[in-house]
Amino acid sequence: MTGFYHPEWLLALIVLPILYYYYYHETNRKKQEAIVFSHIGFLKSALHGSRQSSRPQTLLLLVLAAIGCIIIGLADPHIPLEQTKEGVNVILVLDVSGSMQATDYQPTRLESSKRSAEILLRSLDVKDYAGIITFESGATSAAYLSPDKDRVIRKLQAIEPKEGATAIGDGLALGIDMAESIPNRKKVVILLSDGVNNAGVIHPDEAANFAREKGIQVFSIGMGSDSPVVLGYDWFGNPQYATLDEEMLQRIASTTEGRYYKSVNDRTLSEIYSNLNKEIKREREETSISDWFFIGAIILIGAEIFLRYGRRRIIQ
Repeated sequence: MTGFYHPEWLLALIVLPILYYYYYHETNRKKQEAIVFSHIGFLKSALHGSRQSSRPQTLLLLVLAAIGCIIIGLADPHIPLEQTKEGVNVILVLDVSGSMQATDYQPTRLESSKRSAEILLRSLDVKDYAGIITFESGATSAAYLSPDKDRVIRKLQAIEPKEGATAIGDGLALGIDMAESIPNRKKVVILLSDGVNNAGVIHPDEAANFAREKGIQVFSIGMGSDSPVVLGYDWFGNPQYATLDEEMLQRIASTTEGRYYKSVNDRTLSEIYSNLNKEIKREREETSISDWFFIGAIILIGAEIFLRYGRRRIIQ
């Protein structure tokens, strides 16, 4: 939809009909004076000449049209262009807790997730910004939001595994804060976890509601194998299995009008990240067309000068 960033300038358009009325009124007045004070021969000549030439009125209309174009240009009209898309703030929120060292993905879950996340980062548009949050028992920034995707990828490759628990809510909340750090852009958070929220101070549902209030979509990815994966053994020798809370990740995505994906191996994880860029809906960017009107004004003024002073100029 077309809009004006400075619509107050449009009030000046009221000058155009006033100027035209003034011209029309003065022209009639002068004709009446000619009828009263001029002799018949001169009057016939004047009337004969006025019937043949409409160029003075044409010149006036060109000037008024040029003024109108300048006023509209100052109002700064914008239109959404199909070929021009707005950039998006894309935040990767990655689980780096102890369970991400499991080797059912090669060489580990964390390394596989980093490799797949890099596919997404390389596929982002030029105008997109990217950032990374990691979480375990707490959450921290691994790469600040930036348009420099190569720098973000280097930060991604440098991420190391931790031994802590899983604070999904804290990681998501910090990801939302980072997405908000550059305003007036569409914002998307991509959350990956292989576990159950068992640490932190913010519940995942609270973070999801916060994202919804901010208009931020969350795409959640659950990472796990079809068969149980043993992470270690307790003091009594009982095996400890990796547990994925799919219901919670699905709820986060649903709350924020995002989408949930389930990964069961390296191939499915790579496919998820490869297709995520297509899932991010980019809005058409409103582009100023004020220059069009300024150029139109120059053309109209040029036409007026040519008609007035060119080969067939009006003899004043």
